[in-house]
Amino acid sequence: MAYIYRKTVGGKDYYYLRASVRKQNKVLAKDILYLGDDINSIRDKIKDIPHKYSEQIKKTYKTINKFIEFNLYLEKVRALKLKKDPFLAKESQESIESCKLHWTQAFSKQDELTGEEILKNFIVEFAFNTTSIEGNTISLDQAQKLLVDNLTPKNKSLREIYDLQNTEKVFMKLFLDRKKDISHDLICQIHDSLLENIDSRKGYRTQDVRVFKAHFKSTSWPYVKTDMNILLKWFKENKGKLHPFVLAVMFHHKIEKIHPFMDGNGRTGRILMNYILLQQDYPPIIITKKNRTKYLDNLHKADECPINKANDLYTDLIEFSSSEYSDNYWNIFL
Repeated sequence: MAYIYRKTVGGKDYYYLRASVRKQNKVLAKDILYLGDDINSIRDKIKDIPHKYSEQIKKTYKTINKFIEFNLYLEKVRALKLKKDPFLAKESQESIESCKLHWTQAFSKQDELTGEEILKNFIVEFAFNTTSIEGNTISLDQAQKLLVDNLTPKNKSLREIYDLQNTEKVFMKLFLDRKKDISHDLICQIHDSLLENIDSRKGYRTQDVRVFKAHFKSTSWPYVKTDMNILLKWFKENKGKLHPFVLAVMFHHKIEKIHPFMDGNGRTGRILMNYILLQQDYPPIIITKKNRTKYLDNLHKADECPINKANDLYTDLIEFSSSEYSDNYWNIFL
């Protein structure tokens, strides 16, 4: 397998094309070609690799290309010398801004058909993961066939099928129209649309709900509207103060903590997190099913923070979300 290895010396990056070969029970790494210290010239230099390694390059081209693109945009972001953010580690902030820069400078400039295909791939991945976190058993392959080819999976409930279809419909509606302010009406509309044909209970809940296997106690039902008022006030006051990514992640957690609906709180919160990002010209995020336990644990760590506050209890959740953000962005939108 061939890959690019970056070595940092004295704050400067140097790049090498490296191949790993399995010999007996060991994996040995060998530098094939020194690629210099300019990320912009790497693609041209790779063309000069020895012929015997060309097949390895071909097999791992996507990984190599992702490395190059990420680091190209990372260097552009570093050149901006961003102001330090109190809630983001430097590396996380640079990674997030690299995604945004590629989103606005490269993805948005794609031809219409290519852009639609890439966005569709994102929606499939997002719908699969956000519903799977809540227990939906439809596989990624089945989700692809359902949302792209309109092929209904066998032996799956209508609830699970509507779950995916509703997610796609709601995401696309919000993606195409990002002008609405976040309000009680918008939040309830999103929730009601996500649970169409699944749960007839609309609007904020009017009784207490027990969140199974959760570590927190949700807002008592008579105070749901009050806490949601506090949340919306906090959001409005911090929209221009907090980094958009930080704001989106914190808002998502706070609405989960309140748990304003009888069902669908997680799916609603993750859609709203994406809506906040899209409104600020940041690409959307996927929280993956495979990291469900880490995700829930990190949500729990922020539970002691008051609804109208922002503090370092969010550190782990923000760092986790940043990692999910970058990993999934470059896998899908490149």
